[in-house]
Formats: sequence, C-alpha cells, structure tokens
Amino acid sequence: MTPPAAKRIRDVFADAGCTGWLHARRVGTPTGDAGDIAVGADDLVVLASVYKLPLLVALCRAFESGELSPTATVRVNPADCTPGPTGVSTFRDPVVLSWRDLAMSMMTVSDNAAADLVLGQVGLASVERTLSELGMTSTRILGGTADAHRSLVIDAHAHTTAEAFAALADNDEAWTVSAYDPSYASATTPREMTSLLDAIWTGRAVPEPQGEFVRHVMSAQIWQHRIRSGFPYSEVDVAGKTGTIGAIRNEVAVVTFPGEIPVAVAVFTRAARTDPVLPVVDAAIGHAARIAVTELRSGRVD
Repeated sequence: MTPPAAKRIRDVFADAGCTGWLHARRVGTPTGDAGDIAVGADDLVVLASVYKLPLLVALCRAFESGELSPTATVRVNPADCTPGPTGVSTFRDPVVLSWRDLAMSMMTVSDNAAADLVLGQVGLASVERTLSELGMTSTRILGGTADAHRSLVIDAHAHTTAEAFAALADNDEAWTVSAYDPSYASATTPREMTSLLDAIWTGRAVPEPQGEFVRHVMSAQIWQHRIRSGFPYSEVDVAGKTGTIGAIRNEVAVVTFPGEIPVAVAVFTRAARTDPVLPVVDAAIGHAARIAVTELRSGRVD
C-alpha cells in the first residue's frame, strides 16, 4: 500500500536533509470540497524573495486603480541599487525602465534592486492593505531585500553583505540570524500562499488585464531547479516565484496540466547545511510538489 502523500513528502524532506512545509490545493475549488495536501501548512515560514509576489499584486492594483501608470519610467543607477546576483544591480551603466518592466525583472530573475525600487514606490502600507483585503492575516512583510541584508550584516557581525553571506555559508559556525526566524523576518504560511495563488488565478487578487500580467510574469520565471524540476514536460505550465537566503529555499507555484484544473502548491524549506548551492534540497522541492500535485490532479475537464 502506498503511504499517504503527506508521509511521502515528509520523507522526501528528511532524505534531503531539510525541514519542509507544504500546502497544495486545486485552484478555484474550496479545499474542503476537493481536499488538499498539508505538511505544516499553518506554520509560520520565512518568505525570502517570495515576498515579491504579494508586492507584485500590490503594484498591479496600483496600475489598475490608475494610481501609477505601468509605462511610467524610472532612471536606475546600478551604483545605488541593492546588491544581487541578477538584474539591474549587475549593470555597468544607468538605465531607464518602466515600472512594468521593473516588475518583470523582479519576478523573472528575482531582481533584488528592482523589487526594492517597486517597494519604495508602492509602499509597505499598500502591501499590508493588499494582504489584509485578501484575508492573509498571518502574512507580514517587514521590508525589502535591502532591509533583510542590513539585518544579516548586523547578525553576522560583518561589514558588508558579501561578508555576511560568506559567513553564513560556513557550516562550521552555528548561526542564529533573524533572516531564518519567521518571528523576525517577513513571513507567511504555506496555506496563505496557496490562497494568494488561488486569488490570482481566479481574478480576485487583481482584475484583468493586470491579473493576466501577473500570471504571465510568473510563467516566465527562468528558474527550473525547484518546482519545475518535478514537471519536466513542455506541455505543463509551471508559474512560480522562488525565494532563497542562506539555508532557506522556497517556491510557490501554480502547476497546470493541459485541460485540467490547475493546482497551487507552496513549498518552504530550511536546510541543515548552509552551502550556497544545495541541489538535493532544490530537487526535493520539485519532488514534494510532484507528489502533492499528482494527488490532487483532476483529470481532463474539457
């Protein structure tokens, strides 16, 4: 007899050397009607760069209300940007981008600098209002990537962000940093994140055509090593957002098989090791997502 899905998912996390939390549900269907898969689904977990998804929703609500034009431009000087391995902070020269294109970079390559610029424009109050209106009472965003980096530098007794991340990657040190603690960092629950995904896919989070834009940029995310690794098929759409900081590796996504009801899945992990690259944990996220989605697949509906 095959063990229950939740048990198999816990085993996947244990085999990968990480603690994991997961929630999955069919989009557009009450979880009580179609069931769901839950592994610590109501525990607080660290968002890391997954915070960029509710930030994007708040931005697109500003587009929809007319408070901000998606084609309005901003001049970005890389020298003034939040550091990051991707996006505008890696550029050599100043550039002019629209808010819509900054949002695209923020989501598709997890551009830290773009996210902090967007957050500065939208404001934390707007993001908090969005969370409240969507019933995400356990989710809180305390600031952007620059704020998280400042805390990390202090916690690691470092002088620069690069020094802090280098110290954090040392497995011979037992680091206790606020970035790993959902009591002090931007945090959510897996269940609230699948609720947000459901709201995006059903048009409750932001009206069209902005809702379509959110779904488009999520489908354009370039990272293939987490949830997408569980569904290596060209006909399956995986629209997601990753999050990573030190031992924290996450992704939330909607997985859509042709002609079937999409499945929203949120996976959050904390690894026992702090190596900058941990392929076994990335693969475990995809494996756990595949177990959950397979359990909830509806079969063809057309």
